[in-house]
Order: sequence, then C-alpha cells, then structure tokens
Amino acid sequence: MKYQEIIYEKDSGVAHVTFNSPERLNTIRLETMLEITSAFEDADRDKTIGVVVVTGKGSAFCVGGDISVFSRISLDKANEIGEQCIRVASVMRGMGKPIIAAVNGLCMGWGLELVTFCDLAIASEDAEFEQPELKVGSCPMFGATQMFPLLMGDKRAREAIFLSKRFSAEEACAFGLINKVVAPKDLSKGVESWCQKILQMSPQSTRVAKVALNVLPDMMLSALRHGLAVAPHLWVSPEGREAMNAFMEKRKPDFGKFRK
Repeated sequence: MKYQEIIYEKDSGVAHVTFNSPERLNTIRLETMLEITSAFEDADRDKTIGVVVVTGKGSAFCVGGDISVFSRISLDKANEIGEQCIRVASVMRGMGKPIIAAVNGLCMGWGLELVTFCDLAIASEDAEFEQPELKVGSCPMFGATQMFPLLMGDKRAREAIFLSKRFSAEEACAFGLINKVVAPKDLSKGVESWCQKILQMSPQSTRVAKVALNVLPDMMLSALRHGLAVAPHLWVSPEGREAMNAFMEKRKPDFGKFRK
C-alpha cells in the first residue's frame, strides 16, 4: 500500500507508524484506518520486526476522528469505519509483538483509544489526554468504554467519559492510562531504550506473554463489536449532526431541544 495518512518505516527490528497529518492534528479518517491496519499487518508478518512504535508528527499524537468528515458521513460509510475499527483493534491485540505508543502533545478521542490497545505507552510531559465524544454527539466505543474500567477503575473511567475530563500526562500515568512520563526531548530516547530491551527477549516467549496478558481484555471484544455497531447511528442522527455542526461552526451545541 502507498501511505499518505501515515509514515511507515522499519529499521533494525523496529517498525515505526507515524500519523502524518499534522496540519489537522492527525485526525483520523477511513483512509487513516486502512493504512494503519496495513502497516500493523505488515509488521506482524515480518519476522525481522520485534516491536512496533506508534507516534504522531507535529504537535499532536492524534486528536480523534475528523469532524469535517463525520459531520456529513453516510450511514454506510460510518458502518464501514466501525468495521475497520474492529479490524485495527484485532490486529493490534493479536499481533505477537509489543506495540509502544509514544505520545507527543494532544491525545484525544480515537487517538487515546488507540493508546489503550497498545501494550506500553510513554508520553512527553506536555501531553494531554481526553475523551471528548459526548460533547460532539458520539460515544467512545473504540476502546474507552471497554478498556478504561480495566485500566483506571470504574469511577475514574466514568469521570473521564461522562465529564470529558482532560488529563495531564502525570495524571494519565497515575491512573494507569500510560506507563511513563519524560521530558519532550527524552521521548525518542525513552522509546528506543524500551525497544532495545524488548529486542533482547525471546520472540516466541514475548508472543506467548502477550497472548496470556490479553486474555481478560480480549473478553471485551463482544462489547467492542456491540459498541461499534451502535456508534454509526449516533454519528448520523439529528443529535449527532447538531453536535458536529456546532463543532465545525465553533459554537455550543443546542442539546436542550433533544430533552423536551
């Protein structure tokens, strides 16, 4: 596949997947999901690769779905995106190689949910995390509603989602969303150190360990499928359209009319 939404590189046993739309803060479209899936599948097939690193180009890791696309999406296209989300999650969890998220800057929406499917996450001190979906007529069905309670505990998960709470990197680390916080200048060095440690381990033992560690989280697959079957209907509903149009028009959505 020819990549435009991402940069995909392989070097010395490490595959690097970089969101490559810094002008829109690396928002995700269907094309992005297709390219990410292709890159992960290639890394999984390549026996020379022992670890995968995901990061973003520019000032953001990824701020979620591209509202300019979702505000006018058809139900058929929305369902296609939902199915692709499941495929991405499946290949990430099923890959017998650790995936490290290197979080630089803003990490929101689908970007943060993608981090929940990574095996390890290291963030720069200036990183910020948020699930803003309820403000824009959506719901974080691609991992947050399934994985947050396991990672953060039930009450913190509800706080994060119901209140669209924004977390600092230090808070995200304390709550279990990420593993480590470093100075921005040390992010690449920290990731490289982890990669080299992983590459010193037995490949088959690493694969078995990942399978074993994923047993409990992977029981959430049915919840993920259910959520992503429902989410497209939220995006194209009158309430969803109002929220996304309000976002595009830089105004507050009028949710009051839907409570009458």
